[in-house]
This record gives sequence, structure tokens and C-alpha cells, in this order.
Amino acid sequence: VQLQASGGGSVQAGGSLRLSCAASGRTFSRYAMGWFRQAPGKEREFVAAISWSAHSTGYADSVKGRFTISRDNAKNTVYLQMNSLKPEDTAVYYCAADTIATMRTEDYYRAYGMDYWGKGTQVTVSS
Repeated sequence: VQLQASGGGSVQAGGSLRLSCAASGRTFSRYAMGWFRQAPGKEREFVAAISWSAHSTGYADSVKGRFTISRDNAKNTVYLQMNSLKPEDTAVYYCAADTIATMRTEDYYRAYGMDYWGKGTQVTVSS
């Protein structure tokens, strides 16, 4: 599967961005998807995940209530709406695909990530 993230940029604290991830190469709608991020000098961090049906979603505590993950299986695209952005949200954001339809636990994704990764998109939030 090929994943291409877009939509990153620079924004002031309190602003919003929407990331998109276009998938190709496999039956996109059959797999759970997610977003991760990595700030300079830090380890990769789980951000959000969504099941194939979009009935289940999960978020890191640091983004709950501010970020929303969604997907459009007809367009083979997953989104991450980011509101009330903070400087600590600054990172390279990566979309990823699992190999199962249902969402694993957030602890699992924090520990092991997902199986397929796209190139990241930079998000910079200034204070």
C-alpha cells in the first residue's frame, strides 16, 4: 500500500489544519488507519486511529477534544482535523495503515505502530 500525506504547514497557536492521506495499492477500506507524529529529538508518538468502518476511533490523551480522525473510503482518504493547535503539536505527521479492519488498542499502537507508512508532512505551530 502507498500512502501520501498532505496538508501540513505553519500556523499560529489556536489555529487549525486538516491533514489528508491518500492511499493506493490495496483495498483501502478494509484496513484500520492511523496518524502518528515525531517531533525533533523525540520518539514517534501515536496520535489517532480509525477502524475500516469508521465506527471506532481512538486518540492520544494529548489531542483528545482537539483532533478528529475520519475517513472516506470512496476516496481512499483518511483525514486528521486539528483544532486549537499548540506549539507542542509541532512535528512531522505520518499516516499509517494496519493489516486488519478493526482498530487495535491505543496501547498497541503506541508500542508497535502500524504496518505501512507514508512520507510525513510537517506541521509547525508558533506561539
